[in-house]
Amino acid sequence: MNDNQLLRYSRHILLPQIGIEGQERLLAAQALVVGAGGLGSPAAIYLAAAGIGRIVLCDGDKVDLTNLQRQILHHSPSVGRPKVASGRDTLALINPEVEVVALEGRLEGALLEDRVAAADVVLDCSDNFATRHAMNRACVKFAKPLVSGAAIRFDGQVSVFDLRHPQSPCYNCLFPEGQDAEEVRCAVMGVFAPLTGIIGATQAAEALKLVAGCGESLSGRLLLLDGLAMEWRQITLGKDPGCAVCASS
Repeated sequence: MNDNQLLRYSRHILLPQIGIEGQERLLAAQALVVGAGGLGSPAAIYLAAAGIGRIVLCDGDKVDLTNLQRQILHHSPSVGRPKVASGRDTLALINPEVEVVALEGRLEGALLEDRVAAADVVLDCSDNFATRHAMNRACVKFAKPLVSGAAIRFDGQVSVFDLRHPQSPCYNCLFPEGQDAEEVRCAVMGVFAPLTGIIGATQAAEALKLVAGCGESLSGRLLLLDGLAMEWRQITLGKDPGCAVCASS
């Protein structure tokens, strides 16, 4: 690290659990963030501020006025722009040292696998089960840690599927494909603005811990947040021995 980096990241370096070695791991890491909306906004902002060396930001949508209530990566002049372009510009203002790769469009197929294989950590900030399951399959295939979040109305959830470890459950163990609950969208059901910030920031925290190699992750645990009561609940997760995705991996 140079003198400027030592100063910028000094509050991380002062933490014995991170220190210089942990910060250097962050600087050398690549994070894949799928979704530049309510969850991806705070997640990407904290990853960039913390010094993740390369952030690959993926989203096929454009910024809409209704997004601005919670998607803090974007601003009023960004309406109509691709979210990934708006997000790249915001992250550059926060930390110009971070390389941001903006991928506009749906991440799927061989491109998804290539991006997951190249990442050190994957953050699922998407809003549909098809994308979530595709990301999970790729993370299982390439043994990559997956940080998953969701938020709707006043309810949020977050977990880590650390697929570097064979005993870890995967997303499909929790929500088997084909048995998903009915998808609900913010456009129909609404979402409390700070809720996406809480969950997205928690995803960033888990991703940073995984990369820096500190603390205990949420692997094997699902956190559920009731934003109206501001109460957290924890559910212990186990690997499904019959899981169609990870049982044989």
